Amino acid sequence: MEQQNDLQKRLILALALSFAVFVAFDILMPKTATNLEQNQTIQAKQSSTTPQIVKSESSIAQAPKLVDSSETPNSTIKSLTTIKSNKFIYNIDEFGRIAQLTMLEKKYEYEGEPLKVLDSKKVKPLEIRFSDAKLNDEAHKVLYTTSSTNLNLNSGSGKVVLTQKLSSTTVTKEITFYKDGHYDINIKLSTPKEYFIMPGERPNADHTRYMVVKGVMVKAKDKPLKIIEDGDAEEKLTFHNVEFTSSFDRYFTSILYNFEKPITVYTQVTKDEDALIFVEGKPTMSLHGYLGPKESKVLEALNPKLTDAIEYGLVTMISKPMFKILAWINDLIGNWGWAIIIFTILVKLLLFPLSYKGMMSMQRLKDLAPQMKEIKEKYAKDPQKMNAKMMEMYKRHGANPMGGCLPMILQIPIFFGIYRVLLNSVELQGAPWMLWIQDLSQQDPYFILPILMGASMWYQQKVTPNSMTDPMQQKIFQFLPVIMTLFFLTFPAGLVLYWLVNNLFTIGQQFVINNAYAKQKATRLAIKK
Repeated sequence: MEQQNDLQKRLILALALSFAVFVAFDILMPKTATNLEQNQTIQAKQSSTTPQIVKSESSIAQAPKLVDSSETPNSTIKSLTTIKSNKFIYNIDEFGRIAQLTMLEKKYEYEGEPLKVLDSKKVKPLEIRFSDAKLNDEAHKVLYTTSSTNLNLNSGSGKVVLTQKLSSTTVTKEITFYKDGHYDINIKLSTPKEYFIMPGERPNADHTRYMVVKGVMVKAKDKPLKIIEDGDAEEKLTFHNVEFTSSFDRYFTSILYNFEKPITVYTQVTKDEDALIFVEGKPTMSLHGYLGPKESKVLEALNPKLTDAIEYGLVTMISKPMFKILAWINDLIGNWGWAIIIFTILVKLLLFPLSYKGMMSMQRLKDLAPQMKEIKEKYAKDPQKMNAKMMEMYKRHGANPMGGCLPMILQIPIFFGIYRVLLNSVELQGAPWMLWIQDLSQQDPYFILPILMGASMWYQQKVTPNSMTDPMQQKIFQFLPVIMTLFFLTFPAGLVLYWLVNNLFTIGQQFVINNAYAKQKATRLAIKK
């Protein structure tokens, strides 16, 4: 039983320290694309000498030859067609690609300017590459023509026809754009040629240092979602019966999809070990696409399966239902800040029965601390008898040395889940709470919430009983509120708000339990008399 008591202490300490390490790692570690300036010229270099043997998700398959395109056309090419809505502007360049997406909503502004989502020097959405090296080189020199130089989507949709006349084939892209950010594209080649169309490299709209997943994903029919993070691509893969594929960063995504006629997708590895997606083309083919923020309602309206494009890393299975509950509360009250507060209280109420048992057990352990110390000293040379005496004492007083651990263990996945929701959900970008908090996705500009969080954590320790006797553990716990406050200074205000409310509600619970235990203790003493 002595071992169980020590285990409890170590578990509490380990959980606290692991959380501290987790948040420190999240803040201090640079994101995958830290050196963007050095990587501006990254292109997908593919072998042009022999066909590639590509590992398939289902079998080993012979992949089509993916050509080394040398320098893919850059975006110094002028805009061929401009597509406008009240929320965004698409620019299509003279090579028939979406060269830029500019977000017009104020909440997306970056350094006071409308946010430009795409990196001007990387592969663009709707770029076509041919397996024939000569034809591919020609395609990167011959410009497209357009049926319209300007489209306005405020009426709902608009269509443009892009044409590229090459020596051995004519490429026609008929694209219908919609004001929700999705589009339909029909591609026709006058003479059949082996080619690929691409969703482009991932958006470059996240300029924070938070550790969020960025890269590509592929969802094949009846298969698990495959995610290849930037910097982790090691092999070339082939995917059959693909329903959608996406290049994505924290908040934005470029998706190509077809649920009626699944597509074949190949990935290649760039020199920086990022994955690049190639969708196998047909002489005549139809696709759907989406380029924009990963808004749950928009993607669900297009197809519920597309909500899988919103992922939260390793805790996605926990975070997704949490987001749905948060979104439902927000729909009712119209404020994400209050939704976070209500959600936190609901979680605390749900866990209260377990918390009650755990906190009552900790109260009993605190009262038994002098007896525990006496038993340790008396039977220090006989561990077996010491444990037997400890067990007897716990049983006699109805104390469980592990009782206080379960509520804390349950808090860890809940916190990590809500952490990812508040970090990855684009809906919180620019979402105000009240007073000085006007963007829950950004840090508190005056650090008021982190300081209050640290103060509440310190006070929570004051009112929470513990049976720690190790001086080192006691010192670490004394300094933990200070350490956590420093970590939380740069965290999104929404996350700090969650933790602050969690602490305040825990303090309230502790007072209730302290009073209940005091009454129980008084009753026991009265009975003994």
